[in-house]
Amino acid sequence: MSHWREEVPTSGSVTLPPDPHAFDGLGRNHSIETAIADLVDNSIDAAASEVLIRLVRQGGRLRSMYIVDNGHGMGEQDIDVAMTVGGQRDYGQSSLGKFGLGMKAASFSQARSLTALSRSVDGPAVGRRWRLQERRDFRCDIVPGEFAEEEFGRDWPIKMSGTGTIIRWDEVSGFTATTDPARIERFITASISKIVTHLGLVLHRFIASAQVRILVDVEDIDHDMAGPPFEVVALDPFGYHKTGHPGYPKTFVSDVDGHRVELVCHVWPGRSRLMEFRLPGGVMERQGLYFYRHGRLLHAGGWDGITIPDARLQLARVVVDIDDDIIGLFRMNPEKSKVGVGPEFARVVDMARAADGSGIAEYLSEAEAVYRKSRQRNHDRRKMIPPGKGFEPTVRRVIAEEIPLLDRENPIDLKWTRLESMDFFHVDRPARTLWLNDRYRKALLGGSKSGLNDAPMIKTLLYLLVEDVFQGEYLGTKDKDNVALWQELLTAAARSEVGRTQSQ
Repeated sequence: MSHWREEVPTSGSVTLPPDPHAFDGLGRNHSIETAIADLVDNSIDAAASEVLIRLVRQGGRLRSMYIVDNGHGMGEQDIDVAMTVGGQRDYGQSSLGKFGLGMKAASFSQARSLTALSRSVDGPAVGRRWRLQERRDFRCDIVPGEFAEEEFGRDWPIKMSGTGTIIRWDEVSGFTATTDPARIERFITASISKIVTHLGLVLHRFIASAQVRILVDVEDIDHDMAGPPFEVVALDPFGYHKTGHPGYPKTFVSDVDGHRVELVCHVWPGRSRLMEFRLPGGVMERQGLYFYRHGRLLHAGGWDGITIPDARLQLARVVVDIDDDIIGLFRMNPEKSKVGVGPEFARVVDMARAADGSGIAEYLSEAEAVYRKSRQRNHDRRKMIPPGKGFEPTVRRVIAEEIPLLDRENPIDLKWTRLESMDFFHVDRPARTLWLNDRYRKALLGGSKSGLNDAPMIKTLLYLLVEDVFQGEYLGTKDKDNVALWQELLTAAARSEVGRTQSQ
């Protein structure tokens, strides 16, 4: 019998480059929206103020996708590092990148051909390309500078400042193969919706602070034109108008090996129709922990062992900001779509305390109580027709939070028009519109700028006053009497406002 030897001897070395098929395993957990988000992270790290995501259609079919930014760009050396699998660049303290896999993993998960073009202040545009099906080794194609400059010279609807980066995907596996125009349109609409919603959620802090503006459009090569862009708006999962509990948001603090871990606990005021509450995945899945790293949302929802999902906890959401000092407590996947926690995390949370001495158990109990109370409040209130055009978005948002709305009723619009009479308003039930007489608009605005959503106070009061006359199949005698009374009083008040304005 041979003896065990502690040291393993060697007699030289051999170079064993990875098989090109190693690319196939990268980014397997990516969807098209998470892959795009990973590339937009790179744009933000490059200090881009604007980013464009473009779908390209030719011959009725989708052919390519672009992610274009006006960041500081890359030169020859930097673009080689960026296109190297596992290439480690220097990440700043606030960088969203971490593993050196982001651009490659995101791109290879969606496309068989990845082209990166970039231009920095130090030189002309440069380019590199991977085409996976032709590659027998790890040599990356060099794209001529003339083509790179040509791509930068296209008519992009963002402010190009002379520097920037263009990522181009060709042979995109996720694109629909159909040539049916109706199905292609449905696919484009659904894809843009997913992209806009996901980016609005995971990057909501950057968008809300105006650090970056993100647009999505579709270019039709056959007609040599791009459609109007969709702008990504911030989708803040904590974007309620007022807290559901006067003691919240409340910060609970725990100590991990000398490092401070904070859990900022929020309570929504009740079930809401707002997109910020009804996030993709459903309200049950979106209760719980929201992990951020450097302002970027990595993980939305779930309790990770603290408690189990419960319908009574759907108003409870908790912010956990991760910095690199405590990153060892967590496991972030390369796709930046999930954060795993170790078994010690539940203990850390259990030890967390607020300034008033309360713990997480009290928070969960209070969030549950708010849910029960909100259900009772919504049950008692009369359901109303939702507001439509003419209302300030903030007003619509608060109405949706506070009032149970009729889902199957078309909304009520409030619009200005010039009425032939001197009446202040006209109830147009067939058009679902309350028309306001433009004769009084200038006086009522008091010098403020007119617009579709102007006069929010007046419109909100009118909505509360007349909403119920739009319900039912016809106006009853009592409704007609009320409308006549409101007309008499409000017209007199409006004419008085005009008189006061003219006398000044």
